[in-house]
Amino acid sequence: MSLPTEETLRCALAAAARALHARGWAANHDGNATARLGDGRLLCTPTAMSKAEVQPETLLVLDADGAVLSGSRRPMGELHLHRAAYAARPDIGVVLHSHPPHLCAFACAGIALPHPFLAEAVVSLGAEVPWVPAAAPGDTALDAGLQAALQKADVVVLGGHGLLTVGGSPEQALLRMELVEHLARIAWLALPMGGVKPLAEALVASLSAKGRPASVPSFGEAPTAGASKPADPWRAAELPAARPDPRQVVVDALRRFGG
Repeated sequence: MSLPTEETLRCALAAAARALHARGWAANHDGNATARLGDGRLLCTPTAMSKAEVQPETLLVLDADGAVLSGSRRPMGELHLHRAAYAARPDIGVVLHSHPPHLCAFACAGIALPHPFLAEAVVSLGAEVPWVPAAAPGDTALDAGLQAALQKADVVVLGGHGLLTVGGSPEQALLRMELVEHLARIAWLALPMGGVKPLAEALVASLSAKGRPASVPSFGEAPTAGASKPADPWRAAELPAARPDPRQVVVDALRRFGG
């Protein structure tokens, strides 16, 4: 399978960033997303921008040292986490970080996600969801712990912070994030009933015997010259409607009632 063009990757990464916001996993300016280009450069969501507003043209291009090559904004302070992830494994093409509420409830309470308790998740994620201890934002001491965790898994819980997932494409990294939040929600709902019960060790070993799915690009063939822009993998029709602008609501109400 050929690597995606920069245009294809821009569209897919921007769509993934908007999906983080639409699903309630990235409030305010939270969350960040990067993708590795074939020549060592990185595409990067800018800091101080809602993920709801990210478009292909607003993404930054960074060099191998993290310096901005193109784009009018600054990269996020957590760029070191993304760079550490790419340095950990050559198969990682995309890194996403966000704060899914149910997962963050466990992470901020200092309680490990009780994986594995669902068979399908073992097949998709493997037998571990590693945890990296809490640290201050921007603390590069996290990097070594993250790199070690990524040798065992494609999803890592950041204690007191959130979730980081990797993949070969934005879609794959987003699906892995979706699955971890799904597990956290089930575990949360099961708490009043005594909590989830772990799967038997023999079953976990059997389910994970083939290993985790590879992190590979899930794109089709690169578009030919003159072709239309690639379709958004997360079409607007499939996402929740955008939140109304409060100021516009007030203005419209005043107009209707003659204020």
